[in-house]
Amino acid sequence: MRRIFLCLAITGFTLALPLSAQSIQFDQARKLWLLTTAHSSYAMGVAPSGQLQHLYWGPALWRIADVPAASPRADVSSFDPHEMLENEEYAGWGGPRYYEPALKITRADGNRDLVLHYVSGNTDGNKLRVVLKDIRDEIEVTLSYTVYRETDMIERSAAIRNRTKQQITIESAQSATWYMPPGIGYRLSYLSGRWAAETQLNREPIHEGMKVIESRLGHTGHNFNPWFAIDDGSAEETHGRVWFGALAWSGNWRFSIEQTPYRQVRVTGGLNTFDFAYPLRPGEILQTPEFYGGFTDSGFGGASRCLHDLERTHIAPHGLSARLRPVLYNSWEATEFNVDQQGQETLADKAAKLGVELFVMDDGWFGERNTDKAGLGDWFVNKKKFPNGLDPLIEHINKLGMDFGLWVEPEMVNPDSQLYRAHPDWVMNFPGRPRSELRNQLILNLARDDVKEYIFSVLDRLTTEHKIRYLKWDMNRTFSEPGWPEEKPEAQRELWVRYVLNLYDIIDRLRAKHPNLEIESCSGGGGRVDLGILRRVDEFWISDNTEAYDRLKIQEGFSEAYAAKFMSAWVTDVPNTNGRTTSLKYRFLVAMQGALGIGANLNKWLTEDTELATKMVTLDKRIRNTVQNGDLYRLLSPRTNDVTANQYVAKGGKEAVLFAFRHAQQYKTGVAPIRLEGLDPRATYRLESIDRALLEKNSVLSGAYLMGNGISLDLIDDYDGTAVLLHRVE
Repeated sequence: MRRIFLCLAITGFTLALPLSAQSIQFDQARKLWLLTTAHSSYAMGVAPSGQLQHLYWGPALWRIADVPAASPRADVSSFDPHEMLENEEYAGWGGPRYYEPALKITRADGNRDLVLHYVSGNTDGNKLRVVLKDIRDEIEVTLSYTVYRETDMIERSAAIRNRTKQQITIESAQSATWYMPPGIGYRLSYLSGRWAAETQLNREPIHEGMKVIESRLGHTGHNFNPWFAIDDGSAEETHGRVWFGALAWSGNWRFSIEQTPYRQVRVTGGLNTFDFAYPLRPGEILQTPEFYGGFTDSGFGGASRCLHDLERTHIAPHGLSARLRPVLYNSWEATEFNVDQQGQETLADKAAKLGVELFVMDDGWFGERNTDKAGLGDWFVNKKKFPNGLDPLIEHINKLGMDFGLWVEPEMVNPDSQLYRAHPDWVMNFPGRPRSELRNQLILNLARDDVKEYIFSVLDRLTTEHKIRYLKWDMNRTFSEPGWPEEKPEAQRELWVRYVLNLYDIIDRLRAKHPNLEIESCSGGGGRVDLGILRRVDEFWISDNTEAYDRLKIQEGFSEAYAAKFMSAWVTDVPNTNGRTTSLKYRFLVAMQGALGIGANLNKWLTEDTELATKMVTLDKRIRNTVQNGDLYRLLSPRTNDVTANQYVAKGGKEAVLFAFRHAQQYKTGVAPIRLEGLDPRATYRLESIDRALLEKNSVLSGAYLMGNGISLDLIDDYDGTAVLLHRVE
């Protein structure tokens, strides 16, 4: 059962690029590294004592000589040792260090002291590896850095290796610590929420002490998202210095944001220390998740655009060669569990006429799955609903010109299922204790390799035997009773980590064997949204709340960290989640700011609904490259305005799209002109309105005017919306 982590060999240090083009420079005499992206730099160096110290993170530097060498500090008092004043790049818990450590361990004899000193470094193009070791024992940490120059991002992680002859237990394994320049007055931005109200943006001052944001739910979680941004207190959407980061991990995670008494703000993040203990036998390695960080002086919007570019280019499957997200139809709201071949074919016929490209059949197609109380885990086709299996339905859908997708929830099981009756030991449990059911289901212990192989075999069989292009992969509950009675007591708490690694392994193998397969990450909405799962999926289901006005805030928060291309956004029937009714046009415009989907019951649509939807789908196909792959500018926030406005600018600048929404009006007051961003001030643009809301008399305007004065829109109704296309005149 042991162990799948990375082994790194570190040798000498070489430089391969001329200094003018180097992402990584090294000052041999001072043992100092300078990592440089297009617009930022990051520096660290080795102090005479052997500590690896953080030295700089901010605007780009072209002279490594400007960075001061790492140096020791004097004790302020017996209560303020110099270790508390020196910004160690990756600190062990040892000596007089009282801040949040990056690594904490216990040896077999109970000794917990760990002091890490520099051993060696090695570069390979845009990658840097630095080896640290305990001052006495052969406990080794390899710090990895990757510089993404064009997206202004740095990737960090740590590999912890036990080279001693005895087992050690890791009690905290963080990916990195990020330091802001010394000072006060910083602000923290983060995303919080709950089911149906995910990714709500918070912005608050940082004070002395520690703030923790985390998930201890087993998955990424609805309550917080592993993203942060810190500014100097004056940044806004379009300008100001912002330091930001996101963790690539889909299990328990933790960020500690500290301001020390010495005017130092730091963020330490990685695996959650809650209920965590990871035994490391001689020769074994624990690899921490990747933690991405960036700096910009272009405000919160600039920070988002850096992350979006990184995600589309380096993280998401297939990178820039990935296809645009197709227009999707999902049958859940039309049929719920009452699926059958005739009903799905009727919906498919109607969806195809709208221009839908991907038809997804949701829950209810398998086992004895007629409600959410039974059948989960029995991944064979229900013969009463589909007497001839899935293939006749798939063939019908393909003949209509659409791909076929299928809903699955492979990590879960109902107690009323054949799988559970055969393998009750496969679920997480503490013997003799209750097995808590949430949504009438238990969670399979995916840390077990036999469970992992079963889930892979089920999904592999489905995608091998049927022409399935897309899986909506759901996970509808959090962990409870995370016991692993088959494992030795000292190893049972590995479950939190091994579960996620086995999940990743299943998806990686599945995609390798079926390279055209696409996957949507869903966990009751936004419960599994992070960069770790994004390496393996094509889009996120960000909330079960599809009510259009509510979505404006949810989608704004999501956009702080994640690109529109990865946001599945549906048009559904009204009234929805909260009883509000909005127009079909408004709902389409909100959803078209991501990957457009339709989840309404098409059997109830009127002729005028179908006609409007067909036009909006056609419009989406015209603009989706700009929306999904372009640069986002959040012009007006739904948190602070009665108008929301978002603008997408295509790479290369040939096209832009403005979406604007009026929430409520009083006294027939008009909307102030909306000033655009991201255009070429010396270019001219032809304006195309999708309706009659554009009030500008001139159909061609300069970028300078559009950004300086803005455009006027006739939005006078409650929950009113429009879109304007801008085409650069060559």
